Amino acid sequence: MDRYIVAIGGGELKTKETLEIDRYIAKLAYVHAGEERPYALFIGTASHDSMPYYNTFHKTYTGELGLKTDCALTVYGEMDYEKIKGKFMKADMIYVGGGDTLFMLDHWKKSGVYDLVLDAYERGVILSGLSAGGICWFEKIFTDSTSVNGNDKYNMSAAMGLINGVACPHYGSRRGEFIKELKENETLFSLPVLGLSDNSAAVFKNGVLLGSVSSGGEAVEIKNDENYVSENAIKTLKI
Repeated sequence: MDRYIVAIGGGELKTKETLEIDRYIAKLAYVHAGEERPYALFIGTASHDSMPYYNTFHKTYTGELGLKTDCALTVYGEMDYEKIKGKFMKADMIYVGGGDTLFMLDHWKKSGVYDLVLDAYERGVILSGLSAGGICWFEKIFTDSTSVNGNDKYNMSAAMGLINGVACPHYGSRRGEFIKELKENETLFSLPVLGLSDNSAAVFKNGVLLGSVSSGGEAVEIKNDENYVSENAIKTLKI
């Protein structure tokens, strides 16, 4: 079965800024579910399992898009591992919310969620997410995770490596800092480099960049050509 990842650079789910992207993700989930109603699992670890965040997800993915939604709570020990595993096994798609990326990845490893996510990906479950949930799939990420940095300064960090490349979320507002980081560490250009603006998403099929989906933002590929950094818009997919 084909494996999809939809990485959203940012935007407000609550105000439906990303709705066109959400429609695309839901469409993939419907295909995965076949004749059944799709089951969408929200993981809010990066926001410390914020229930208002899940409620917003539910309003969009159930209220607007018709999927059945659920959440996996891991931060405060409300659910045991077997219950969480059962939710993963039912999922047609997984949506990872924004927040503190490095806290999330560390907690996933401690709680066993990391392996559940990897297993879901291998089974063809659609992986998606916004900001922290959009960049966690890459090999290298440009993140301001306070759990490590202690401030709002962006730094380059390692992530899951399901996608071969480097990613920056909120690229529209972080472009200058990200380009500076790339110029200071040109070895990063040995990997594909993506800038994901708010309300834009990069879509990967079996680890290969398929194109982008937009709710008004733009996703770009960034290259270094003889010390000149260029940006090229990623082709837009039909929703």
